[in-house]
Amino acid sequence: MLTDLVQIKRLGEQNKAENARFRAYFRRHRHSDRRLRRFGEEIEDEIDCTACANCCRVTEVGITEKDVEKLAKFVGTSPGEFVEQFTALDGGGAMILKKNEAGCVFLEGNLCSVYAARPHNCANFPHVVRGTGSIASRMWEFVDRVNYCPIIYNWMEKVKDDIGFR
Repeated sequence: MLTDLVQIKRLGEQNKAENARFRAYFRRHRHSDRRLRRFGEEIEDEIDCTACANCCRVTEVGITEKDVEKLAKFVGTSPGEFVEQFTALDGGGAMILKKNEAGCVFLEGNLCSVYAARPHNCANFPHVVRGTGSIASRMWEFVDRVNYCPIIYNWMEKVKDDIGFR
C-alpha cells in the first residue's frame, strides 16, 4: 500500500496517459460496482486519512445551502455570517469553503475542526465507497485525484491489476 504523497504525485503524473486510457476503457466495459466498492472499503480500512489530509490541502470543497445551514449551526453563526466568513466563489460561481495557506479554513493540523458537521462532499470523499451514481460515472474525478489521494491511487492500481489492464 503506497501512502507516500511525493511518490503518489510522481507516479500519478507519470501514469497520466495510462490513467486516461483506463478511464476510457472503464466507461466502455461493464464492471461490478459492488466489487469496486469492496476494493475501496478494503483500501480505506488500511489508510488513515488523518495521517494525510492532503485532500483538505489541495482541493476546493463545493458546499450546498444545506451544508451552510449545518456548518453555521455547528460554528454558532447565522447562515449569512457563515457564508461571509467561511466561503468564496470558485471560477464557475459555485460556493466553496475558503482556503488559507494550510488548505481548508477548517483544517487544523491533519484534523477537521468541523468534522461532525463537515460538508456532504467531504463526508463522501474520495467518492469510491460513497457517492452519487455508479463508480463509472464518477471515474472522471478519479484521474485527477490519483495524484494526491492515497486511497484513489491504490484503488485505481488495484482495479487495473484485477481486470488485467495495462
